[in-house]
Amino acid sequence: MPTAVPSKQAVAYKDFADAEVARRIASGDDEAFRYLMRQHNQKLFRTARSILKDDAEAEDAVQEAYLLAYRAMSTFRNEAKLSTWLVRIVVNESIGRARKQKRSAEVIRLDGEGAERGDEFPEQQGDNREDPVERPEMLAQRRELRTLLEKKIDALPDAFRSVFMMRAVEEMSAEETSAALGIPDATVRTRFFRAKSLLRESLAREIDFALEDAFAFDGARCDRIVEGVILRVAVMRKDPSGT
Repeated sequence: MPTAVPSKQAVAYKDFADAEVARRIASGDDEAFRYLMRQHNQKLFRTARSILKDDAEAEDAVQEAYLLAYRAMSTFRNEAKLSTWLVRIVVNESIGRARKQKRSAEVIRLDGEGAERGDEFPEQQGDNREDPVERPEMLAQRRELRTLLEKKIDALPDAFRSVFMMRAVEEMSAEETSAALGIPDATVRTRFFRAKSLLRESLAREIDFALEDAFAFDGARCDRIVEGVILRVAVMRKDPSGT
């Protein structure tokens, strides 16, 4: 039975090639596996979240994907980057979960037809991370903006959302995204361009709506000014000279 490498050696893993990390994990090196997960947790979570649109489901999908990867680690042949291989596993796991949830094979169509137009734009939600040196109002504004952006990304058609998360958020190359999703490079580029266009259009609409309400002159402010003026008029009536 292979023994785990002590944690004091974990720092060296960053110097190893993918094939060596995979080999060590397959031979029972738990520290190598911990290193791998910490390196790719965010990328895999964001990928799963882009498909499932639910934090808890995405976490479960990532955990299950890691277990699947662990069992298959000895089969890793270094034909693609280890990160791309892992993303592909989490994509498949997430699609499977989405299909079970919706009981429909058409719910996620990463390589199907009909997604290229992407005219629909439904809606959804947000996350939390902050810089302690910023003022509370700045942090609140950033949280609101982040929530709005995440909501708009969630609203992208399924095929576009996964491509956008990989290309824009995780900064994967078109080639890596293509390999992870099993679609041609040209399709990745088309969907990424369309996703950005949809986001721009949706955010522009949001700004237009906000402008209509900007510096609104109703509600409490309006009441306060009206009552203040009435009060001053009453005073004027009592003392027209203003003394």
